[in-house]
Order: sequence, then structure tokens, then C-alpha cells
Amino acid sequence: MNVLVDTSVWSLALRRDAASAPDVALLARALKMGDTVLTTGLILQELLQGFEGPMASNQIMRHFAVLPFITPDVQDHVEAAKLRNLCRRKGVQVGTIDALIAQLCIRHELQLLSTDRNFKHIARHVPLVLLV
Repeated sequence: MNVLVDTSVWSLALRRDAASAPDVALLARALKMGDTVLTTGLILQELLQGFEGPMASNQIMRHFAVLPFITPDVQDHVEAAKLRNLCRRKGVQVGTIDALIAQLCIRHELQLLSTDRNFKHIARHVPLVLLV
């Protein structure tokens, strides 16, 4: 199984007080089972912006150094805009970053692991597969 782990889950996983959260357990299970866990630069950037200090940055960079990165291309941005517009027509507000993350998952046939409920709304209108 190939999984893209969203910022919300990584943020929980990197906090000592949230290590037992269900989504963190799903991440741990995916890693233990040898599933391919991928990331993208936006997720790394969001994490680095959310944790302060060199120790936190170093810890994040150590974790992410072993992960394969997927990089959006021009067509991903075009498709993410279409996805966002489609969802808006259906009454679902989608942020730019979330639209791009959803598009990357669709294009690369990845399951998305996220605590962000917006992705559940997105998945009702596009072929986004959520890991639950």
C-alpha cells in the first residue's frame, strides 16, 4: 500500500502527548508493515513552520530524510484547481494546499492519511481514497 501522510498526522506523531492517537497508530502500522509512506514538500514546509527551534527542525528533517518525495508538476496544479472549483460548485470549500495534496494522491494512486475532515468532504466528489 502507498500512503501519503498529511501534516495533521505528522504533527500528532511528533508530539509526545499524542502518540496514542488513532491516526498515529495507523501511521505506525503502515511503517511497520512496510507500506510505502510518501510525502511532498508542502507537508514538510507546514511541519517546519509549525514547530519552532533547531531541535524540532532537526528531528523533522531526520524523519523526512528517509521518505520518498513526490513533486507536483504543472498538470497537478491545473488539476488541483479543477478539483477545488468542482468542490466549490458542490458547496465544499477546499484550500489550495489541500486541493494539491488531494490531486497528488489521485494522480499517484495513494491513500491519504489525515485527521483533517475536509478531505472526507473532498472524497465525496473526487476519487480520493482515505486511509481509515
